[in-house]
Amino acid sequence: MKNLQRTIKAVIRSGDEDGYVAECVEIAVVTQGHTLDETIANLREAVQLHLEDENPADFGLVSHPTLLVTMELEPVYA
Repeated sequence: MKNLQRTIKAVIRSGDEDGYVAECVEIAVVTQGHTLDETIANLREAVQLHLEDENPADFGLVSHPTLLVTMELEPVYA
């Protein structure tokens, strides 16, 4: 039996013009928001809607996986 993942990994990065974009690694979910809080809330909702009425095992996930979010930042130079 295949080992199922307990987490869905997502990366948040600055948007092209403003705000933030969040993208999941394992599943086809991309969302955005004006603030980090809004982006994370939108990400949670988008993942929930994506997995609604689906078997998480079909995506290689356990039932009720958690989100592991990483933020990509551009370095600031002095």
